[in-house]
Amino acid sequence: MIESIVAAQDEFARMRRAMHENPGLGFQETFAAELVATKLREYGLDEVHTGIGGTGIVGVLHGTRPSNRTIGLRADMDALPITEETGKPYSSKVPGVMHACGHDGHTATLLATAWHLSRDRDFAGKVHFIFQPAEEGLGGALAMLKDGLLERFPCDRIYAYHNAPGYAKDHIFTRSGRMMAGSRFFTIRVQGRGGHAALPQTTIDATQIAANIVMTAQSIVARNVDPIESGIVSFTDVYAGTNSFNVIPDKASLKGCLRYFNKAVGDQMTQRLTEVAQSVAATYGGSAEIMFEDIFVPLVNDPDATAIALAVAAETVGTENVHGDVAPFTGSEDFAFMVEDVPGNYVMVGAGPGAMPHNPGFDFNDDILPTAASYFCRLIAAELA
Repeated sequence: MIESIVAAQDEFARMRRAMHENPGLGFQETFAAELVATKLREYGLDEVHTGIGGTGIVGVLHGTRPSNRTIGLRADMDALPITEETGKPYSSKVPGVMHACGHDGHTATLLATAWHLSRDRDFAGKVHFIFQPAEEGLGGALAMLKDGLLERFPCDRIYAYHNAPGYAKDHIFTRSGRMMAGSRFFTIRVQGRGGHAALPQTTIDATQIAANIVMTAQSIVARNVDPIESGIVSFTDVYAGTNSFNVIPDKASLKGCLRYFNKAVGDQMTQRLTEVAQSVAATYGGSAEIMFEDIFVPLVNDPDATAIALAVAAETVGTENVHGDVAPFTGSEDFAFMVEDVPGNYVMVGAGPGAMPHNPGFDFNDDILPTAASYFCRLIAAELA
């Protein structure tokens, strides 16, 4: 690891904990955004651009040697609508909101990287430090892209990382090709005919329709998707309540997501779920309307960028601590939209034992800050030699 970053770890941990105390949901990350902009200016970056895609920020740093090459480094800034239960002295001061995924740590890591590189600048070309809002299913990457991110700040390659509790601390995990799943959110609205529970023959039971949609949809992957591929159909919210013991409801709503590593499989699952919902509803005399939101596409690591990432990871943590053929993760990450347009790579940095992300007991492990920041700095040294 880079000694100056290790020596400055406490300073960046304090920044991280300040962000942890003052979290913001997607597009509301004002505390983090203001801290980032202030620090980037303090470090003397050549340009600091705010308000990109909402609360997004891009800092631009020129090396001392001329080159047309530019490398992007990205971190996410948003928190989650979860009530914190860590008991830490720097716990969230915002009711019902906490950094339960470590984006505060990712932001602090990228600030540490900008700090170190701005003190040396011994590279040829430019670095774009991309601080992204709203990664947690709200479309922050797309918002930045629609706001001209890559037209205004073009990159030859782009890199990002995520902390990984439960994986060996300071180990780095990645793979070439499919790294993380795409995810398509869905909402199904069932319409039946309500009535008295003592007279079911006069009703079209929306609860029965919803239950059968859930059960039938589980056959989509098993009987429609090529066994060599993979997919997940998850129902995460099912409601058909009347707050009564003797009223059959006329409406039901279901929410969930499809996950897949191949866009064609995602499209196939979308078509089949639509057919299942409508045909099951029709079988029982009702109807179903289904809506989809494309929140994440599959994250596919570029082979050349992955080769560079693996070499740099080995230099940073040692070859024995680098895992270059990790199994794909079924979680999703909207950095995928950026690597659709620019070759890039995404790694996981092991954080050791601890609560999993999206858990009220989660906290970012500050000990991996120097590891991740050193990895980012060495990426720039390798890419812009």
